Amino acid sequence: MPGIDYFYPEFEVVRRDERCIRCRVCERQCANEVHRYDPERDMLISDEAKCVNCQRCVSLCPTRALKIVRSDCRLRENANWDGDTIREVYKQAASGGVLLSSMGNPKPLPVYWDKLLINASQVTNPSIDPLREPMETKVFLGKKPDRMTRDAGGKLVTDLTPQLELSMPVMFSAMSYGSISYNAHASLARAATEMGVCYNTGEGGLHEDFYKYGPNTIVQVASGRFGVHEDYLEAGAAIEIKMGQGAKPGIGGHLPGAKVGPDVSRTRMIPEGSDAISPAPHHDIYSIEDLRQLVWSLKEATGHRKPVIVKVAAVHNIAAIASGIARSGADIIAIDGFRGGTGAAPTRIRDHVGIPIELALASVDQRLRDEGIRNNVSLVVGGSIRSSADVVKAVALGADACYIATAAVLALGCHLCRTCQSGRCNWGIATQRPDLTKRLNPDIGSQRLVNLLTAWKREIMELMGGMGINSIEALRGNRLMLRGVGLNETELRILGISHAGE
Repeated sequence: MPGIDYFYPEFEVVRRDERCIRCRVCERQCANEVHRYDPERDMLISDEAKCVNCQRCVSLCPTRALKIVRSDCRLRENANWDGDTIREVYKQAASGGVLLSSMGNPKPLPVYWDKLLINASQVTNPSIDPLREPMETKVFLGKKPDRMTRDAGGKLVTDLTPQLELSMPVMFSAMSYGSISYNAHASLARAATEMGVCYNTGEGGLHEDFYKYGPNTIVQVASGRFGVHEDYLEAGAAIEIKMGQGAKPGIGGHLPGAKVGPDVSRTRMIPEGSDAISPAPHHDIYSIEDLRQLVWSLKEATGHRKPVIVKVAAVHNIAAIASGIARSGADIIAIDGFRGGTGAAPTRIRDHVGIPIELALASVDQRLRDEGIRNNVSLVVGGSIRSSADVVKAVALGADACYIATAAVLALGCHLCRTCQSGRCNWGIATQRPDLTKRLNPDIGSQRLVNLLTAWKREIMELMGGMGINSIEALRGNRLMLRGVGLNETELRILGISHAGE
């Protein structure tokens, strides 16, 4: 049936011919081949059906002759059957395939960070000036003692299990080599080292060039065990067991073979050009006891010198899951909310599975406190941490630190065109094509990440100062410093906060 699957392109390329100088920068820069020069007519023409609105051509046009606009040609309005839903039905009717999407959940679901307000101190508990008074943003992740103890001579006993030391409560979350480029990984590793925080390898192993950043590296062990060997485990400052991620709870990973070139093949220890498929479950973990065995094995393999993290997705029973993990011997629990980004996920899973990180964090922190085991583990949360204010609110809800990934790739130049799975990232981030990866200069990329974290660190100190708090430790779990707006009683109860005005 001709025409049944046709949709007018979602975006239109508007070109002002009087400004266009036929330099053909747009043609050279577009990996999706939207632009093409027609010598007979001496003009550039556009195949808008290929446009993903990455803004590369707009950004680099020297005469500002281009802009991308959303098409106003759309299906008849229907609140129940919107255009995107109909397009998806047509795609599946034509292909019989599972829909894939990248980045985080774009649905208009509640963002609880925006419904939380931070309290401030003024008179009885005066504010603090971070420019002139001491302010501590350093955090240590790992098990902590429940109480101070002293030896026979009265000195404090400071023996601790291995800790991960961070200059501020922010780390770069897991993005594997393969899903993102060599230059993107280099940018993250350099920035983490300069800022005194950590970046996470993701489940793709660690490229040999990046072993020198080991003291600021978290190495990940996922179900596929890609790139996992003794030297890899020894290289990192901590080891993370990936059980799940917020963008696709209960679903495994899949790196297309097209992205597995020589370097990725060697790093992941898989044949060049082969798909890297991580099954959803670890086939040696079917209980907390099994998880405990893997935690113990990784600690044994590294001489009990490194903290072990267990990463899970935020789901409805996350408090009970976290309680079990805290008893498994893990030192840190990382929880990823339903808005977490990804290189590729089944669309239905990304948009309909999981719960907001704010609610998950509050329920986990409270459960561990109620059971008297909060000090057994540190909590790290991720899944759309967008600003320093989100970090401060997360810490006040009980987090020890936050993971950021989408914010980091935005700093590197990502324009959220949400086509990571195609491997044609015009900004050199989510691609392995040499002509595209070179567009991301790691010197510039790492400096932009350093700038971002530097700005966030200053803002965190300003926000804490306004609350009359001079250390992250004093802020952690201090929910009295938060108030809710526009939240119902159940939401307020789960978050453990009062409504604004109370």
